[in-house]
Amino acid sequence: MRKLQLFCSLILTMLCFPVTAQIQEPVKFKTEWKELSANEAEIVFSATIEKGWHVYSTEIGEGGPTPATFNIDKIEGAELIGKLTPIGNEIKQMDPIFEMEVKYFEDVAKFSQKIKLTGGNYTISGFLEYGACNEASCLPPTSVDFSYTGKIDKPVSIPESTKTKEDIVKTTIADKEDTTAVLLPSIAENTIDTTNYWRPVINELNHFETQTSSKSHSWIYIFFAGVVGGLLALFTPCVWPIIPMTVSFFLKRTKDKKKGIRDAWTYGASIVVIYVALGLAITLIFGASALNALSTNAIFNIFFFLMLVVFAASFFGAFEITLPSKWSNAVDSKAEATTGLLSIFLMAFTLSLVSFSCTGPIIGFLLVEVSTTGSIIAPALGMLGFAIALALPFTLFAMFPSWLKSMPKSGSWMNAIKVVLGFLELAFALKFLSVADLAYGWRLLDRETFLALWIVIFGLLGFYLLGKIKFPHDDDSTKVGVGRFFLALISLAFAVYMVPGLWGAPLKAVSAFAPPMQTQDFNLYDDEVHAKFQDFDEGMKYARENHKPVIIDFTGYGCVNCRKMESAVWTDPQVSSFLTKDYVLIQLYVDEKTNLSAPIKVMENGQERTLRTVGDKWSYLQRSKFGANAQPFYVLLDNEGMPLNHSYSYDEDVDKYIEFLKTGLNNYQN
Repeated sequence: MRKLQLFCSLILTMLCFPVTAQIQEPVKFKTEWKELSANEAEIVFSATIEKGWHVYSTEIGEGGPTPATFNIDKIEGAELIGKLTPIGNEIKQMDPIFEMEVKYFEDVAKFSQKIKLTGGNYTISGFLEYGACNEASCLPPTSVDFSYTGKIDKPVSIPESTKTKEDIVKTTIADKEDTTAVLLPSIAENTIDTTNYWRPVINELNHFETQTSSKSHSWIYIFFAGVVGGLLALFTPCVWPIIPMTVSFFLKRTKDKKKGIRDAWTYGASIVVIYVALGLAITLIFGASALNALSTNAIFNIFFFLMLVVFAASFFGAFEITLPSKWSNAVDSKAEATTGLLSIFLMAFTLSLVSFSCTGPIIGFLLVEVSTTGSIIAPALGMLGFAIALALPFTLFAMFPSWLKSMPKSGSWMNAIKVVLGFLELAFALKFLSVADLAYGWRLLDRETFLALWIVIFGLLGFYLLGKIKFPHDDDSTKVGVGRFFLALISLAFAVYMVPGLWGAPLKAVSAFAPPMQTQDFNLYDDEVHAKFQDFDEGMKYARENHKPVIIDFTGYGCVNCRKMESAVWTDPQVSSFLTKDYVLIQLYVDEKTNLSAPIKVMENGQERTLRTVGDKWSYLQRSKFGANAQPFYVLLDNEGMPLNHSYSYDEDVDKYIEFLKTGLNNYQN
C-alpha cells in the first residue's frame, strides 16, 4: 500500500507540477587537440546528449535545421585540411516538416577538424556551432569556443610557403563552402547596453509562472485517452457479457461477502498490472530513442497505417484477430488448478487473452498513438488509464451486486460500437500515411486529398449509423434509435465542416491531423500573420510611440514546432486579430546567420562570450533577459520591457493561446 501511495504521488507530481521558463543544457561538449604527426593535428569535439535530444550533423541542406560547422576567428601558422568530419553513429532520416533528409546524433556526438601546421609558432582560435532539438523545442545555434597555440621545432616546407597571412585569409573565405570555416574581423571592444529594454526580468517572469497552473496536458491527454479506450473496450461483445458472469463467480465462490469483494478488487488490480506491464514492455523493447524516432520515421508510420487498416477491417467484420486458443485454454486450466491470489491473477490474464479480438485493435491504436508522442512513459501511462477503465466495473459490480440487474443486455448495439471504432481507426490510419508521404515527398496525400478521404469516411459513418450501410455482423433491423440518430448527425455535420478545407480554410479542429497548409495545391485562404519587426529595439521603440504592448516570438528557421504554431494557432482569426491589431509582433530568429557589424563581447555566468551574428544577439537576449533558451518561446511585454504574463512555449491549444494573449492585454490596460 505504501508503494502504491508513493507511485500515485509521483504521477500527480508529474501531471500537476508547473512548467517554468528555464535555461536548458541538454548537450555538453569538450574539445581536445591531438597531434597526428610532426606537421598535422586535429581538433576533436566530443558531446554527451541527454535522452530525447539530438544534435544535427554537418552538411544539412539549405532551409533545414542548424548543422554543425567549424568557424575560425584567428589562424596563424596553420591551415585547414578538408571539412569538419562527423564521427560515430550518424542517424539519417527524412523529416516531414523540412521535407528533406536530416542527419543527427543521439546520446553521443563527435566531430573532427584536421589542421596542417606550416611551421614555427601557430595560433588557431574559433568555435564549433551546432543545433540541437527534441520533440517539443529546439536550442538556438550554440557555440563551443576553442583556442590553441604552440610551436613546432622544425618548420615544414610546403608548396605554398610563400603565402602571406592575408593570402591565407582570402583563401579561407574563398573556400568557405568547402571548409565550412568563416574568418571574422577582430573583436571590437563594445558591449550590449543591458539597461532599459535589455534589463533582465527573470524574477518578474517567474512570478507569473508560479501563479499559473501550467500543467503537462500531454500526459493528462495520454492518461484520459487510455481511459476512453478502456471504456470503449467495455462495451464490446468480448468484454460486456463477461462482467456479470465474473462478478457472480466471485460472490458465489465464498460465503463471506467481504472476501468476495476483496477477490473482485484483486481481479481488477490484476487487470491493471497486466496492461501496465504491457506498456512498460513497449518502452523496454523499443527504448527511449526508438519511441522518439517513431513520430517521424517513415517506415514505422507506413507499418502503423497498414496495421490500423487491418484493425479497421477486423472491426467491420472481415475477420477476427484472435490469439491461439491453446494459450487461453492453458491459462484457464492453470487458474482452475491453483488457488489464492495466483488463481485470480490467472483469471484476469485469461480475460485479457479471450477478449483480445475486441481489445487488441483498441490497444494497438492507443499504443501507436502514444508511442509517437516520443514520451518514454507514454505507453505505460496510456495502459494505466485503459486498465483502470476496464477493471473498474468488475470491482464496482462486486461491491454493489444489485447493479447487475440494471446492466443493459448484450445485443446488436455492441457490434455497432465495433463498426464505429473501425471507421475511426481507418480515419486515424491516414494520419500515419500522411507522415510517410511527407517524408518521402510522394505528394500522394496532400491536404485536400487527405480532407476528401476524411469527408468520405465520416460521411459513410453517418450513413451507417442511419442504417443505410450494412456489414456482415449487423442485424436487419431498420429502426434507428435516438442515440444513433444524434451520432449520425454529428458525423455528417463534421464531414460538411471539412468541405471548405478543400479550398484552403484552416479547419483548426483537424489541424493537428491534416497535412500542413503548404501541401494544398489550391488555396483561397490568405490570412497569414507576419511580424511587423524583426529587430527588438526597433519594435520596442515603435510600441512605446504607439502605446501598444509587445509580443516577442523567439523562433528559428530550423524550428519545426515554430512552424506548427504558426500554421495551427496563428491562423485562428481571433489569434490573428490579437497579433496584428492589439500587439506589436516582434519575431527574433536565433539562428539568423547575418554577421553583426562588429562582434560583441558580453559577460555571461562569469565567462566572456562573443556574439558574432544577429542570431547570437537574439539568443543572448532570450537567455539574459528571460532565462530561457529553447524555441518556440513567446513572451508579452509592456512599453518598458516588463512581462505582462507568463511565457508560452509549444502548445497547439488555440483556446489556451487566446487566454494567454487576453490576460497579457488586460494586464497592460490595467
